[in-house]
Amino acid sequence: MNSLDQGAVNPGRPEAIKAVPVRHPGRWAGAVVVAVLAAMLLHALITNAQFHWDVVGKYLFDSSILHGLGVTLELTALSMLIGVAGGTLLAIMRLSTNPVLSGTAWFYIWVFRGTPILVQLLFWNFLGALWTKLSIGIPFGPSFWSEPTNQVIPLFMAALLGLGLNEAAYMAEIVRGGIQSVSPGQTEAAHALGMSQSSTMRRIVLPQAMRVIIPPTGNETISMLKTTSLVSAISLEELLRAGQNIYSRTFETIPLLVTVSIWYLLLTSILTVVQYYIERHYARGANRILPPTPLQRLAGLFRGRPKPAAGPDVVPGLEGGGHQ
Repeated sequence: MNSLDQGAVNPGRPEAIKAVPVRHPGRWAGAVVVAVLAAMLLHALITNAQFHWDVVGKYLFDSSILHGLGVTLELTALSMLIGVAGGTLLAIMRLSTNPVLSGTAWFYIWVFRGTPILVQLLFWNFLGALWTKLSIGIPFGPSFWSEPTNQVIPLFMAALLGLGLNEAAYMAEIVRGGIQSVSPGQTEAAHALGMSQSSTMRRIVLPQAMRVIIPPTGNETISMLKTTSLVSAISLEELLRAGQNIYSRTFETIPLLVTVSIWYLLLTSILTVVQYYIERHYARGANRILPPTPLQRLAGLFRGRPKPAAGPDVVPGLEGGGHQ
């Protein structure tokens, strides 16, 4: 039956459209290039004997490597704790109407973001060259407590201060951006209800700002995990330094660097997964329907295409738009 006959049988009903999918030859060409490059890389990793994969397996769980791994994790956790706490305080000071508080926070951020973190680590490590002793007492008067600087700030503490205080400067800008993303009407409404400034910030502003703060904070945590490798410059034995100490004795440089890289890749992968689910948790306040997780998408491939969920404004029984 041709289209004229169909129109005669079903007057007023348009002919069905035959949709032709759009072809994307560029995408297929790009996919082929990527597949070839990936195969070349895999072939090089397998066939190049200089990687010494047997040596990598030997040192992957070596006691020195595991000890350095523990120091790296400890530095990352404590440095981010200092960074988040200090950054939040600096952000609140920066947004204060008091010029002394806002100016002090601006100066801190300017100094710590404007100098390389490696330079800051070296400064903290050699702080004893500036002040041989640290003391607490009356300004320009007698001191009640005094200790040698190198005993108060040992190697681990120097690394922790260098990483944590530097991170606070970056977290301050992240938190400030998150706070400013919240509508001023929220603060005005809280004040109209009689809430204090601190209660408004703690119970109204910060919970809403977390959706903006969490993603860059996750990125900073992953970056901090890798930045801890810089403390090897002050001879603190973390993950990279542990690998360096081993290959300085065995001269197996590449296998030890591969071993260290495997641990870094594993840890960053775990942190990426944790960051994804934290972001998903805080996205519930903005998205009515959360996107499926990777596991849900994988399960959907075996169950077939899932039925689209009804929108929030669709009333059950009235999906077709008619009246019952």
